[in-house]
Amino acid sequence: MKISPFGTNMDRMPRLAFRMMKLMFDIRDRLVSVGSLLDRFGIERGQTVVDYGCGTGSYLNQASKLVRPEGRVLALDVHELAVEAVKKRSVREGWTNVIALLTDGRKIPVPDETADIIYALDMFHMVADPEAVLGELNRICKKEGFLFIDNGHQSRQKARTKIISSGLWDIIEEPKRYHCCPK
Repeated sequence: MKISPFGTNMDRMPRLAFRMMKLMFDIRDRLVSVGSLLDRFGIERGQTVVDYGCGTGSYLNQASKLVRPEGRVLALDVHELAVEAVKKRSVREGWTNVIALLTDGRKIPVPDETADIIYALDMFHMVADPEAVLGELNRICKKEGFLFIDNGHQSRQKARTKIISSGLWDIIEEPKRYHCCPK
């Protein structure tokens, strides 16, 4: 198993690595609007959206805007520092429709068929048990819902194989940045 300081096949990165990542993302997020990627996912007013592996919350501002006050965004992460960062940022940014939740990845604290759209960006390479995570994401996704997942820091083929091997998700579209998977 290859392990890097920022996590590969380990589920949860060390606290120091998370703090370093947070600093880098804080700088990046001031310079670049990463949230515009969400505009491609068909997120609509009133929906429930899950940001799985939310990290420091780079995509949450756009998700919150897209679902409007009638919707909600569930920001899930396996790292307690991520959940703390999102809670603080939610207060600072006034995101009243964002709920930060800690998960171990194997059991997501969300009822069945809750999410209209799930996005999992820049985290898939860290998942030690992709079948368990993809299974839980399938469980919480509504029957007509979608999962948008990118490769993370692994090859596109490796990510694709993990998704297809789960037997739970099909890939119907593969733009350069992500895989689009209907439930």
